[in-house]
Amino acid sequence: MDLRIFIEPQLGATYDDQLAVAQATERLGFDAFFRSDHYLTMGDISGLPGPTDSWVTLAGLARETSRIRLGTLVTSATFRHPGPLAISVSQVDQMSGGRVELGIGAGWYEAEHRAHAIPFPPLGERFDRLEEQLTILTGMWGTPDGARYEHTGRHYQVVDCPGLPKPAQRPGPPIIIGGGGTRRTPDLCARFGSEFNRAFAPLENFVAQSARVREACEGYDRDPDELVYSAALVLCVGRDEAELARRAAAIGRQPAELRTNGAAGLVPEVIATLQRWHEAGATRIYLQVLDLHDLDHLELVAADVAPQLP
Repeated sequence: MDLRIFIEPQLGATYDDQLAVAQATERLGFDAFFRSDHYLTMGDISGLPGPTDSWVTLAGLARETSRIRLGTLVTSATFRHPGPLAISVSQVDQMSGGRVELGIGAGWYEAEHRAHAIPFPPLGERFDRLEEQLTILTGMWGTPDGARYEHTGRHYQVVDCPGLPKPAQRPGPPIIIGGGGTRRTPDLCARFGSEFNRAFAPLENFVAQSARVREACEGYDRDPDELVYSAALVLCVGRDEAELARRAAAIGRQPAELRTNGAAGLVPEVIATLQRWHEAGATRIYLQVLDLHDLDHLELVAADVAPQLP
């Protein structure tokens, strides 16, 4: 089972905070470092010192790490036009030596759009735009050198585009698509995805949604086993109850709630939880780390949890 570290820097993190976690992720043997793509906190958290742009941050980390995969859960299709996004992802992929993965979704947090002058169309239009963005991204990356790419859609038109620069990974970086939508999400994942992700949902929902993705793949005559099936769970593990309580308090949560909804508890409990997810078909878990200054937390997982997993 791949274990990936996933952070939410909009809650309050400098670039140096994120760098420390990414370098610990690499040093401790985790598979990847991922971050959210948000410009505003949720709730009454100050978010100081303020948001950082995901692709600017990943570009820096690409030059300061050497092994781990790097990516977003998930880039909002409302934040960036498809052409500039294709260029940014390609460039960071080159800068990393081919270690980038693009998680992308339709966008959901209206308040951050209002706060930063970003249009926030209705849900149906956001999915339409996401579908066109995926078409354009993969079209630009897949355009042969010397050729031109064009797209005429409802929301985007591309004229005489050389599809440059090319990413290091060809035909393009893996694309991660996730969520709980029962129709369009599985369809988009079957058409464009390398990985299906279900974040912060009950195990039975992950199983049901994975089945929908598999069915959608069969509708396109695609082998469902080509995809990776993954989940994201909040991490909170302790060597004893006191350490668990301290870590839960540091992120404003209760141990009982975390045990129900996350990869949380004492070490044997967390191992058992992750094994259940693996048995249900998740071969990759994104561990949401909310206290970025507690690097001992990652040390504990690397030393005592990861070696016990399939």
